[in-house]
Amino acid sequence: MYNVIDYLKNTTLKYENKIAIIEEDKQITYKDFNYYSSVVGSYLGDKVFNEPIIVFMDKGIDTLIAFFGTIYAGCFYTLINPELPENRINQIKNTINSSIVITNEEYYDLANKYFKDLKINKIEDLKKGTVNQKVLDECYQKHIDCDPLYVNFTSGSTGVPKGVVISHRSVIEFINVFTDVFNFTDKDIIGNQAPFDFDVSVKDIFSSFKVGATLVIIPKKYFSNPALLLDYLCDNKVTTLTWAVSALCLVTTFHGLEYKVPKDVNKILFSGEVMPLKHLKMWMEKLPNTTFVNLYGPTEITCNCLYHVVDRNREYEKIPVGKPFLNERIILLDNDKEVKDINQSGEICVSGTSLGLGYYNNTEQTNKNFVQNPNNLKYHEMIYRTGDLGFYNELGEIVFMGRKDFQIKYLGHRIELEEIEKALMDIPNVVRSCCIFDEEKSKLYGFYIGDIDKKELHSKLKEILPIYMIPTKLIKKEEFPITKNGKIDRKKLKEEL
Repeated sequence: MYNVIDYLKNTTLKYENKIAIIEEDKQITYKDFNYYSSVVGSYLGDKVFNEPIIVFMDKGIDTLIAFFGTIYAGCFYTLINPELPENRINQIKNTINSSIVITNEEYYDLANKYFKDLKINKIEDLKKGTVNQKVLDECYQKHIDCDPLYVNFTSGSTGVPKGVVISHRSVIEFINVFTDVFNFTDKDIIGNQAPFDFDVSVKDIFSSFKVGATLVIIPKKYFSNPALLLDYLCDNKVTTLTWAVSALCLVTTFHGLEYKVPKDVNKILFSGEVMPLKHLKMWMEKLPNTTFVNLYGPTEITCNCLYHVVDRNREYEKIPVGKPFLNERIILLDNDKEVKDINQSGEICVSGTSLGLGYYNNTEQTNKNFVQNPNNLKYHEMIYRTGDLGFYNELGEIVFMGRKDFQIKYLGHRIELEEIEKALMDIPNVVRSCCIFDEEKSKLYGFYIGDIDKKELHSKLKEILPIYMIPTKLIKKEEFPITKNGKIDRKKLKEEL
């Protein structure tokens, strides 16, 4: 297999009348989804090949039709969220340099504002076309597995977003292993939380189409109302959650599981941030037969490279990110020397076919992060330097320590912000925590959610942390701002200082 469109083709042959996707009160079968994707692919494939297509709309069934139509045409997609600021939209547009935009009726006027110099197509109009099998066959024959599948944009250290290019081969490599390891089947109903421009959604979308599961798209608005969210999960009998840690913590922070437990859920896979143990325990107590998995991996290596299945009989101080997926190699580097000793930290680096193709139109950043393995001078072996720190524990598992750039120099000491955040979370009545360092003022701030006053919290921190690790100021919050990718928005918290 060398083209992810085969997931859709093969599954449609097996389950053509099965519901492929549910979006609130809308749904579509595999047969109809494949038909409309073929129609869109016929239109695009007659005009371009192996070119980027901008998809400008919220996540939904039609968005996925635009994605798979793009794939049928032998092209690659990049989703631009209409809610992004104009400046960022323009940055992505200029970087991707596409000639074609697919949008919908809702965002057509806005698309004309941002992309007036491009060919703008409404998905509603494209779906009225016909299938041109000759065009589709030609696109399929010309395609090779290292062609790009999508470009997802992440934040850039220079203030300009970086477009991570991921190939068909990388997604096929990962999804085949991922669905096998965690036993995804056609009986699964996958509850999608992640935005479609975030790579967590890649696991939802392509796992679903690989095994013939049903994908349930959960609207963003439900994550501000845990009761509605849980009703939606239960009503749709969702079995699988591959969610950001913050999304799971939102439910437990607002005591959602006291209202209703989604009892059909049999596996929960979480990633994006360190999972607070007290929140994990709340989920595990309510779902005693559910498998919980900690996943790790940046966008640049195609979703995830490490995983750890949580052992209910094990006492954790910190949940490991675990061991590599099949056909992924992880090395820890300290000043370009490989670290193998227990408890010695190093930068997590990844090699294998899962690696992205680099950053779109950004050779400088690509060459900075995708580099030759410094311990292999015999042949070409690219590694991706994640910028994350980890160490091996006594069981040979990798434990995530935090970002290299979350390691600060404060009062003459090197400090990991995650260590302070963990200390805060270990204190009873603290529900969530986040630490930020203001380098200019040389001040350390601790934000927290919980039923404890600052004076008492400060006193308890003095019992467990050295004085130089205690935040200069503790700030109580009702809730944390969340990024579109479901992580705590540290930038917004910093702006509040």
